[in-house]
Amino acid sequence: MQKTGLEQNIVHTGVTGLDELLGGGLPRGTTTILEGNPGTGKTTLGIQFLLEGARQYGESGIYITFEELPEQIYRDMSGFGWDLKELERQNKLRIICLEPDVLLDQMMRTDGLFEQLIREIDCKRVVIDSISLFRTLGGMQTDGREQIYSIRNIMRKFELTALFLREYGEWEGRSTPFENYVCDGIIRLSLREHLEKFRKRTVEILKMRGAHIVEGEHHYRFLSDGICILPALSMVEDKILNDGVERLSTGIPSLDDLLQGGLSKGSAFMVDSNSKANYKYLVTSMYAERLKQGDCVIFMLSGLTSVDVLEQTLTLFGASLEEAAREERVFFIDHYRRPVKPEFEKWMIYADRLSNEEYQKKVYESIYPYFRESSLKGRRWFIHYDLNTIISEHGREFVKRHFADEMARCRANGVTVLCQCNFTEIGLETASFLERASNGVIRTWVDGSYQYLQITKSPGGRMSAPHIVDNIRDRPYVRLI
Repeated sequence: MQKTGLEQNIVHTGVTGLDELLGGGLPRGTTTILEGNPGTGKTTLGIQFLLEGARQYGESGIYITFEELPEQIYRDMSGFGWDLKELERQNKLRIICLEPDVLLDQMMRTDGLFEQLIREIDCKRVVIDSISLFRTLGGMQTDGREQIYSIRNIMRKFELTALFLREYGEWEGRSTPFENYVCDGIIRLSLREHLEKFRKRTVEILKMRGAHIVEGEHHYRFLSDGICILPALSMVEDKILNDGVERLSTGIPSLDDLLQGGLSKGSAFMVDSNSKANYKYLVTSMYAERLKQGDCVIFMLSGLTSVDVLEQTLTLFGASLEEAAREERVFFIDHYRRPVKPEFEKWMIYADRLSNEEYQKKVYESIYPYFRESSLKGRRWFIHYDLNTIISEHGREFVKRHFADEMARCRANGVTVLCQCNFTEIGLETASFLERASNGVIRTWVDGSYQYLQITKSPGGRMSAPHIVDNIRDRPYVRLI
């Protein structure tokens, strides 16, 4: 398989899911430590890495072992259907067993055994199993630092992409091993108890220079064709909902990235937040972007947000509420009958002192004629729905009876909805109902000195890792890190 462009700088590992965690693969020419306790699969992953190069990219590899004989590796790997002897006959692979001091001596020699092997098969990938033994060569005083440093430099000299296997556990809880600083990356395989009767295997990328890694622990399994990694927070994607759907930008690039382009048109998203979290700029950016794009927007005002406050905040984001009112594409639902400027009076829907039935009827009769006319003109509709206010004014039972139906009607008409709610305050049962009735959930909360945001549900079925909400000087005033 021929690589082009940026892929020339990436070495694919051949391990399902690992390249995704590494932002595409290992940076070419780097040296990575693969550590783990016995039985975690270090040898299997190392061989899988060499096989990918040999079979898919014409990149021959060398597996250097200090403790296992080649015949043992041949037998073990045949269980995955891998014929290593055949690859050796094709000069695509070499498996050699020798003492650590012999390897080091041959590496340091010009035209030594190591250099001859590299030239003989045009080697591009190397696995050394394991570098833990080099500590004994250097003695207790140096912990093999000089030897490991020399081997790392030799890898760079020949532009080899290398995996250094290391036993983990021996150094756990002590000072950081020297090789952690010398090598470009660290991948840790772990095997721990899980749910009392089971054991779980996890992989974690602790470090990788030159790569945008996915942090956290990720489960992996041994399958019939090798190791398979299942990246955390990934679920089965609904391709019918996810493919070819128009995306509406939130105005926050980093949030759009988490949402794979933005809010799906015709979806209902829930923002789960509380009074400690500053969600004001997050949600304002979303509906400011809709106004700037010429969409029709319905604002359900909360007790803390009047039209005047809303107008001032939107101005910060470059959106004009007055212009939207002149173009007949904005409505306000107010349960508190607060005074507004004359230019907004026509678009106010006052819902105070109305029964639940009267409230529904008034909102429908006020908006539907404009919705029908603007839909014929091809305009999109966006609703900012403050569920905290609805629950406060009309009760939880009202929400349970009508919310799912309202969201279904909005989706059927291509209307995009952004709801605000505090799941903790409304109780588990109501929160679970609202989550089921929504296509996506954006959760933001404060923990210690930081505010976090996480996509816990999306139309495509994917979740995100928690991101820190960072305040910035320029519009949109927040970014996710």
